[in-house]
Amino acid sequence: MINKKVSGADEAIRDITDGKTLMLGGFGLCGIPENCIAALVKKGVKALTCISNNAGVDDFGIGLMLKTRQVKKMISSYVGENAEFERQLLSGELEVELIPQGTLATRCMAAGYGMPAIFTPAGVGTEVAEGKETRNFNGKDYLMEYAFDADFALVKAWKGDTAGNLIFRSTSRNFNPVMAMAGKITIAEVEELVEAGELDPDHIHTPGVYVHRIFQGRDYEKRIEQRTTRPRS
Repeated sequence: MINKKVSGADEAIRDITDGKTLMLGGFGLCGIPENCIAALVKKGVKALTCISNNAGVDDFGIGLMLKTRQVKKMISSYVGENAEFERQLLSGELEVELIPQGTLATRCMAAGYGMPAIFTPAGVGTEVAEGKETRNFNGKDYLMEYAFDADFALVKAWKGDTAGNLIFRSTSRNFNPVMAMAGKITIAEVEELVEAGELDPDHIHTPGVYVHRIFQGRDYEKRIEQRTTRPRS
């Protein structure tokens, strides 16, 4: 097996330069590539197009890159927790493409499967459909949506091995696995990194064939966007 282990986030993102298109895994703040994002902020690359379920919050996740004006365009399905995102959108500083969540996931999946496009009923008859081809199948209209074309996919897994095999936990499986399949270069950060052969093959969610670089991350915050608790009795 090929050893895909790198020393850390700085080495993993070494060839991400200005103007690249990135997929960033996670759901809300769950399972986001915290170390890769921090390395990108430190590196200072600009004019990025970011494909992600959400845009983080003001001081965490992709919100850190928005704060430093590193993002030219956001392609997302939910952006409601980020005041800086809202400010840049309304001022015209940031290009934004809002996509139904299922469409976002399926366009990632199509890229991973090598499909050029998908047809979906989501968005038919709305602003989402403007300028897009519509076809009718069995009496129902569908939009044609192109598969994403991302230079890099940055994902975060619970556990991985040096051959790039990944295991995700719970909600982090919402977007990380499909994005891991879809990037031209996929970079994975993991909480625990083991040697090839140590993971149970029946537990692997993403095979190492999709992953190009892997490293063990550190200092994960794992923030909660909206903490909701039951009142004390």
